[in-house]
Amino acid sequence: MKKLLLLFLFGISRVLFAQADCATALAVCGNSNITYNPVGIGNVNEALGGCLATGEHNSIWYKITIATSGTLTFNLVPNDPDADYDWAIYGPNTTCGNLGAPIRCNAATIQLVGAATGLNMVSTITNAPGGSFTPYCRFLDVIAGQTYYLYLDNWVDNANPTVAPFSLTWGGTATLASPFTDPATQPFPFNPPGVPAANPADPREVTICGNPVMFDFSTLSAGIINGNPNFSVSYHTTQNDALTGANPITAPMMVNPTPTYFYSISYTAPGDPNSPLNKCKQIGTFKFRDRGIAVNNVTLTQCNNNNAGTAVYDLTAANIIADPTVTKKYYNSLADLNAGINEITNPMAFTSAEATIHVKVTSTFGCTAIAQITLRFHPVVVVNDATLRSCSIESAPATASFNLTGAIVTVQAGAVRRYFRSVTDAVNLTNEILTPATHVAPSGVAYVRVSNAQGCFNIAKITLVVIPPVYSDVLKDKIICVEDRTTLDAGPGFNGYEWSTGALTQVINNVGVGTYWVKLRTGDCTVTQNVKVYPSEQPVVSNIDISNTTVTVSVIGGTPPYKYSMDNIIWQDSNIFNNVKRGDANIFVKDSYDCDPIDISIVVPNLVNVITPNGDGYNDVIDYSALANKKNLVMNIFDRYGNMIFQVDKSTGYKWEGTSKNGVKVPTGNYWYTVGWNENDRLNTPIKYSGWIVVKNRD
Repeated sequence: MKKLLLLFLFGISRVLFAQADCATALAVCGNSNITYNPVGIGNVNEALGGCLATGEHNSIWYKITIATSGTLTFNLVPNDPDADYDWAIYGPNTTCGNLGAPIRCNAATIQLVGAATGLNMVSTITNAPGGSFTPYCRFLDVIAGQTYYLYLDNWVDNANPTVAPFSLTWGGTATLASPFTDPATQPFPFNPPGVPAANPADPREVTICGNPVMFDFSTLSAGIINGNPNFSVSYHTTQNDALTGANPITAPMMVNPTPTYFYSISYTAPGDPNSPLNKCKQIGTFKFRDRGIAVNNVTLTQCNNNNAGTAVYDLTAANIIADPTVTKKYYNSLADLNAGINEITNPMAFTSAEATIHVKVTSTFGCTAIAQITLRFHPVVVVNDATLRSCSIESAPATASFNLTGAIVTVQAGAVRRYFRSVTDAVNLTNEILTPATHVAPSGVAYVRVSNAQGCFNIAKITLVVIPPVYSDVLKDKIICVEDRTTLDAGPGFNGYEWSTGALTQVINNVGVGTYWVKLRTGDCTVTQNVKVYPSEQPVVSNIDISNTTVTVSVIGGTPPYKYSMDNIIWQDSNIFNNVKRGDANIFVKDSYDCDPIDISIVVPNLVNVITPNGDGYNDVIDYSALANKKNLVMNIFDRYGNMIFQVDKSTGYKWEGTSKNGVKVPTGNYWYTVGWNENDRLNTPIKYSGWIVVKNRD
């Protein structure tokens, strides 16, 4: 395509620049063939020099820029047997007005069709003067970046008056600069606008959506340029304007599918407004094709379910156009559609009140149309809320069994009812109550989905009220002595009583320790209330501490305050007994319930205060073997510093002879001891006895 465009460019554009001078030399854009018929000269009859000193006749100037180094050749072939062409090459890197002598020059007589002239790889001649018959000169070795001027002249005189076009083709290994063939200037391919026509020979077609329609040609530019820097596009109504860049279309205009339009791609060398490459152009053609679309306005009707003021619509079901290839975008307002904001992203399940939805329909060719979808409701299902009351279930008093089907929530004939625990479940048909006639629930709500023949539904609320059990505030658990009896009173205000004893009265008497119940009826509901008569907790003697003749009793349990006695006759509040006689004794304890006391037997040991372990048989040892029948009997001896120096137990016969652990007699002095055991009662009451003793060792 690119080569064809260049051929088209150079084959036609020469007609427009027939009067070319060196200063206005045409750029040779790449190694494309050139066909041209020069007529006359430019504004200046150049001083040519070399073999062309006779001046210009029918001439054209070209400026050549080398893209890649190598050899340069060309063939210049007249297409008329009577045409005679002379030529000269100037350079490298010379300027107009200061060209100097040509480096290659040929003014030889070249006639007859096919009698070519130019540069080739064989000739060694650099200058062929007029009158000679040397068609070719030696090739040029050229370097990338060099510029040369090529002058071509259709020489005429009275003997040779023929003016005819020529064909110029390039050869050799060098390439000529062109912004359209150099990847450095054109890294990407140009994209012609539109799509191919049905007939490939016809111009490409740019879609318009209407006929006629206002069109902004500049919208095509970015696609044509395709990111290539330093290129621009202009648009024209004629081919000549496209070639010259004249009369560009600079503003949007009304277009229709009939005319052919032209685009012209131009290059501007960065920082070099005089670059010959700036004169290179590629042109192309296109037409417009109307692909506008027509749409219909549609009404969708849906159920205003649950009378929520909204329904769920499938906007995609609206038959606004039959073409299945179009794209549809849905908006709540025309302003949103025009701004391209707030698009409805769930058109297949769009929840809305009655409204008008605006739809932007876009065809595969990018044409758009706007349709309206009117959203409407079916008549609503009429329901009313209801309340159900039911007695609590005795085993689960926070709940009751409700007959939901008995709630009158609608009088609409043919309505279908389904029951659910929440509005969400009712809407989504999830977790349905499958036994609505015996629905067990606490106080709260249930919901009925009432549907009509159209599938529309509304949701009614059933308030569930559990009638709470009414218990006696009077009837309370009691604590009595295990040997006592008491009275139970259920209190007034009930419609009936039924005791576990069979009594039907409010009060029952002569009740001992145990568990009882009474059924209390209030209205249609009956509850069972349990009551217990507990035995009072007996106090427990946790510890008895005996110090000489003082006995201290420690008590836990029961209900304080406690009473203490040693004869079950005389009672005292203090837990300490003084001057207790040595030997066996009893301790009696009772709590505030004044039940039968507990009885603990104790022993107050006979106290020995002095031993003289000298072996005379008198007071040689401390002997507690009389308590050997007590549990865990242990005696510990301490010196005055609190160090235990001996332990008396079963292994020592519960005796101490005044020695330390290693059998050495202890020094004369005062010592302390403790004796502990557990009484042989059911509680193993711990007893602690403590005292002091004087040891006299006289050995």
